[in-house]
Amino acid sequence: MLSTKNLCKSYGNLKILNGVSIEVAGSEIVSITGASGAGKSTLLHILGTLDRPDSGQLILDGTDVFKLSDTKLSAFRNRKIGFVFQFHHLLPEFTALENVCMPALIAGESMSKAKGRAMMLLDRLGLNLRYQHKPGALSGGEQQRIAMARALINQPSIVLADEPTGNLDSKNSLELFEMIQALRDEFKQTFILVTHNEELAAKSDRILHMVDGKTL
Repeated sequence: MLSTKNLCKSYGNLKILNGVSIEVAGSEIVSITGASGAGKSTLLHILGTLDRPDSGQLILDGTDVFKLSDTKLSAFRNRKIGFVFQFHHLLPEFTALENVCMPALIAGESMSKAKGRAMMLLDRLGLNLRYQHKPGALSGGEQQRIAMARALINQPSIVLADEPTGNLDSKNSLELFEMIQALRDEFKQTFILVTHNEELAAKSDRILHMVDGKTL
């Protein structure tokens, strides 16, 4: 599903990634761990095509993504990659249902089809009574499940999550991870998670540990 070859990235004189080569299989859950500053989030942003490496290659679902123009890369990202962030990044003025629909509407889906799939996902995640609630009226755990539904709305090949349990208590963290496992089994998506939670990382199919810009 995903492979990288010798990814390197620096900001000024600070080298962040120092030749990262990994492979991730379809429907695999992989956790990336490591100390702060090891390069985890930078790697995830490059895997998600939100940033380009200084050198190296990323093949995602058969496409050499950094050979694409910015316009084609943006369209590819919208179709193929879902994102879940620590701070949710839900739009506060929109309802849960509207937030989940956004990526589908950006991709050109009709409102009726987008709402139908959004409601299916919210139902699947136990939020059928929260369609019309805005983020400010929802708990942190509910907001993160809405973010997960939004990540899945376009049926992406891969979902990337940056510290998805960072703002959750232990109970909600475990529930979120169990939900990720269930979604992987049901929808066959690949998940790559950056996390400091070693207990949850151990429940992944595989752990990649980052040290000094490299994976071990």
